[in-house]
Amino acid sequence: MHQLIAVLDFGSQYTQVIARRIREASVYSRIYPYHTPAKQLREDGVIGVILSGGPSSVFHPKAPLPDQGIFGLGVPVLGICYGLQLMGRMLGGEVARSERREYGHGNLEVLGKNPLFKGLPRRLRVWNSHGDRLVRLPEGFAAGARTDNSEFACIVDAERRFYGLQFHPEVHHTQNGQQILNNFLRGICGCRGDWSMSDFVEESLRNIREKVGDRRVILGLSGGVDSSVAAVLLHRALGDRLTCIFVDNGLLRKGEREQVIELFGNHFHLNLKVIRAGKRFLDVLKGVTDPERKRKLIGRVFIEVFQDSLRQVGHADFLAQGTLYPDVIESVAIDGNPAALIKSHHNVGGLPKGMKFKLLEPLRELFKDEVRALGSELGLPKEVVWRQPFPGPGLGVRVLGEITPGRLKILREADAVFQEEMLRSGFYYKVWQSFAVLLPVRTVGVMGDERTYEFVIALRVVESADAMTADWVRLPYDLLQTVSSRIINEVKGVNRVVLDISSKPPSTIEWE
Repeated sequence: MHQLIAVLDFGSQYTQVIARRIREASVYSRIYPYHTPAKQLREDGVIGVILSGGPSSVFHPKAPLPDQGIFGLGVPVLGICYGLQLMGRMLGGEVARSERREYGHGNLEVLGKNPLFKGLPRRLRVWNSHGDRLVRLPEGFAAGARTDNSEFACIVDAERRFYGLQFHPEVHHTQNGQQILNNFLRGICGCRGDWSMSDFVEESLRNIREKVGDRRVILGLSGGVDSSVAAVLLHRALGDRLTCIFVDNGLLRKGEREQVIELFGNHFHLNLKVIRAGKRFLDVLKGVTDPERKRKLIGRVFIEVFQDSLRQVGHADFLAQGTLYPDVIESVAIDGNPAALIKSHHNVGGLPKGMKFKLLEPLRELFKDEVRALGSELGLPKEVVWRQPFPGPGLGVRVLGEITPGRLKILREADAVFQEEMLRSGFYYKVWQSFAVLLPVRTVGVMGDERTYEFVIALRVVESADAMTADWVRLPYDLLQTVSSRIINEVKGVNRVVLDISSKPPSTIEWE
């Protein structure tokens, strides 16, 4: 039995990042709804509790509150941001609205001896995101650190092993944030650090079998990393009760259908059904330009195609999808906790209400790099495990504006040239994502002695650890020149190539 750290989710977009950092420390973590009874946590054998941040204010009349009994479990508790404010207020301290918000980088000064900061410098750069702050400590607590705007940026009750951090140690922006969490896990909770990805595999197989029982599952297999890993994991758990359906929605990259059939049908021998539905998707999308509308329509037709395909594959109770955690937090509220909607993902927020399947998402708690590690653990080849991410709606979100067969053809050819040069140069496996986007504008150009008025292709290349943040990649000029020259000369309908040099945030990785 692995030691368990409970993360109570108050709606923060960083909740799963906390759980992920715990796993990076080789400790098993599980996310619970914020209102989980202390009795359940005790029965589950948790040896530590972390209270996540969240978008609410403790002053809101409907602010989410945990079971007071968590403070009587006799295990260490760490409150982060909103979690610190909750802890402080629930245990008798006082929280007030800040005169000015602390958002972004701040300078932290450690006060006295503090096991959370063991082995770390006395001054650190940390990441803040809060509008309220603790102004009076509960009884038994002492200040463990401060920032320019917060006297109690860390609070400590060493006797009861209660700790609070006003900043976010889980994000990359906080200096030594992982070590702070490690100090809580190892030094305060006494975690052994003996959990691994192979343990995740075994737990996932067990959960899938328990949930599915003797029923059947169908999976939309695109050939991308997420659906491929999900397919192998589900096949290992369910065997012949899994049917993989590949939908050619007319929004695929050049040669993609043939590659999927060869790899999964002929090589892996999965039970694979190929559905050609390109015309059906394009008919529905005709004249549609709004990005959210496109995503929802693609999601709706996707489910309809699956329902129609049951005549070929027989009845199935579950629809499996390779949804990852970044898809979840950008799309929906988790466990009833509000989270800002950034975009609909057809695997999450865009599912029609009348969907006749139960949803099965075995990768829902993972980030992309964790899925790659899982794929390697499952024995998938490098070319699959390290394939770059591809959005569920396909080229539907890379042809900006109206989607037409002609525009799709232009983008397919341009993107194929780009990918070929990225592979040839060795940069394909060095970056997170590289792709072409077709802009819905035409520009004047000159080819030979003739004036042209054709489309613009934008190149997007980013580096990232988990798709939560991303920065544009500084590709060599010679490579960019080669790509631009080839696209303009080889792809009919394009006379200009531009480079996207924006980061996430404030931009997203995809343009739509």
